[in-house]
Amino acid sequence: MTTTGFLHPGDMGATIAATCGGRRIWASAGRSAASAARAEAAGLTDAGSLTALVERCDTIVSVCPPDRALAVATDVAALGFDGLYIDANAVSPATATEIGARFARFVDGGIVGPPARRAGSTRMYLSGDEASTIATRWDGSLLEVRPIDGGPGAASAVKMCFAAWGKHNQALLLAINAVAQAYGVTGALHAEWAVSRPDHPNRSEAAARHASPKAWRFEGEMHEIADTFAAAGLPPDMFRGAAEIYRRMAGFKATDPPPDLATVVGELLRSDRSAGGT
Repeated sequence: MTTTGFLHPGDMGATIAATCGGRRIWASAGRSAASAARAEAAGLTDAGSLTALVERCDTIVSVCPPDRALAVATDVAALGFDGLYIDANAVSPATATEIGARFARFVDGGIVGPPARRAGSTRMYLSGDEASTIATRWDGSLLEVRPIDGGPGAASAVKMCFAAWGKHNQALLLAINAVAQAYGVTGALHAEWAVSRPDHPNRSEAAARHASPKAWRFEGEMHEIADTFAAAGLPPDMFRGAAEIYRRMAGFKATDPPPDLATVVGELLRSDRSAGGT
């Protein structure tokens, strides 16, 4: 029977693990009680340490914050892992390629959609020599796995292009609301939106609620998207700006219930004053 190790079961990673076939394990060392609860709910067996996980797995899947992806891969490689490593993080093609260079067997991954809790909601793109073979571990599950042509970097490129639209637009909409507040024209702007862009007020509120608890992760993802655009010869600075918006929202991590638009706008403007402006 196959044995797949998962690093580290956050909200998304836990559902990727829960939908995988075969034995599934994780390493609890250094992880939080919340991670342990997610791993138990996903049916994962605890290997204890990363060393024990590496020794027991033929495949390891990494789903972690993008700014940790390279360090996590380096730790696994340093333990001599000789199985198949799947990096399913929101990283640039260049970062994916750098991660892949650490392993003899590597598949690049990119996840699109929310945590996989219902059929048709979530897709994981895979690229690399063993992409089609490893995809069968999720056959018949709630997660749709799509192998695509191309080596390491191709699946990450799909993720970067997809995320560039939605996450950048959320940051832009929140920033626009903050600028309107700073100039005292929020009421006038929303009145104009009611005529010309009637969905924008609701979209602004939705962006505040959706992005705030995850902003601490989105900051790093925006930098990876910026690097992706720069490597393709396109301007990256719009995504650096979005990264700054999410950095200012990082204090809302895991906030339940999520803050409303007014609270987020206030934090964006307060963070600007506390930093002396940008």
